[in-house]
Amino acid sequence: MNERTTRRAFLRRVVSTGAVLAAPAVFPGGFLGAASPNERVRTGHIGLGGMGTGHLNFFREMAGGLCDVDEGHLQRAARIIGRYVPLHKDFRALLDQKDLDGVVIATPDHWHGVMAVLACEAGKDVYVQKPASLTVEEGRKMVEAAERSGRVVQVGSQGRSTRDAYKSCAYIRNGRIGRVEEVHCWHYENPVGGFRPDSDPPADLDWDLWLGPARYVPYNPDRVHFNFRWMLDFGGGQIRDRGAHVMSVAMWIMNSDHTGPASVEATGTPPPKGLWDCPPQMEIRYEFKDPDWVMYWRQPGERHSDKGFGAIYYGTEGNLVVGGGDGGTFAERRAMEYEVPAGGYEPYRSPGHEPDWVDCMRARRKPIMHIEAGHRVATLCILGNISYRLGRKLRWDPVAEQCIGDDEANRMLARPNRAPWRI
Repeated sequence: MNERTTRRAFLRRVVSTGAVLAAPAVFPGGFLGAASPNERVRTGHIGLGGMGTGHLNFFREMAGGLCDVDEGHLQRAARIIGRYVPLHKDFRALLDQKDLDGVVIATPDHWHGVMAVLACEAGKDVYVQKPASLTVEEGRKMVEAAERSGRVVQVGSQGRSTRDAYKSCAYIRNGRIGRVEEVHCWHYENPVGGFRPDSDPPADLDWDLWLGPARYVPYNPDRVHFNFRWMLDFGGGQIRDRGAHVMSVAMWIMNSDHTGPASVEATGTPPPKGLWDCPPQMEIRYEFKDPDWVMYWRQPGERHSDKGFGAIYYGTEGNLVVGGGDGGTFAERRAMEYEVPAGGYEPYRSPGHEPDWVDCMRARRKPIMHIEAGHRVATLCILGNISYRLGRKLRWDPVAEQCIGDDEANRMLARPNRAPWRI
């Protein structure tokens, strides 16, 4: 198991920090098939930065293993748990734990594909943070791995699990604003930065393992942890951060979880010189067919509520604003007060994003943001960045998942991984 901390050493360290120790929880062994609704689920957690530790608020009693390449993050999470669990630096050791039913992956984007596929192959269900993948190729491999292994995979676009998104979906799908023709998403600009020099990594960070499948680059404090978000090689900017939230809600409302656009055209302003190479300002136009509608991503765009990001849906008989798109999603009052009539469309109602995943693990069914839906949303983000980088419109085949007549763009749908991280 390559356990990095003995029980005695862990308890000694926790006591020295003044943390309160909870009684050890008793869990059954991991299940590989259907589980009884009364069985306790035990989870492992990979990536324990801000979002990773945030998940522990829900999973604290279920957590049976922790993993992070940053020793500081790992020890902070251990204090949150407050009882002995195995601690790992290498996620493969956590996947070797036979007593874990599922894993929560909250690493930088460039790790999602490899970790999710290997977790499925290890017989673990998966909750992976959005966006699902860094490339279209690895996203499709994640879908295939889930289907091949029968794993339950939830992508962490939690907006779909909010009551406001559920109400907005019911309102629009039942024709309250007519046929939707356009969806306009707005967000504030990408930050600029990455001006500090390269340096040696801190002693408590395994930089080579942080990079993992990504190409090797020197350590820089402006690259690591949340700063990965602002580099196209690792994150991809606001379009892949909050965009994955806003467009997740939009694709659900528009009943487009198993398809994609016919064309993508992006423009953006180049950033000043530095490590962060995402365009501060950006506009993307996505054209969908059968049914025909258009979605725009604008940063900055015209705000239609007091929220810094969200979307407005324009229909043939009116419009509706859905502010936010992540855990803080907000619907207009008329949508919140709407009740589905007899015989009307009733959307699936999630009990909460993490609870939905756990319920689906027990029932062996697809969660509200299943991996196919997450892959399709990530593809929107990826294509937008490719169109920006190439400076031209892309024609997209959502069935073949290829750019039509554009070999250069197609080469950007995948990328080689550093050894040994092959999937």
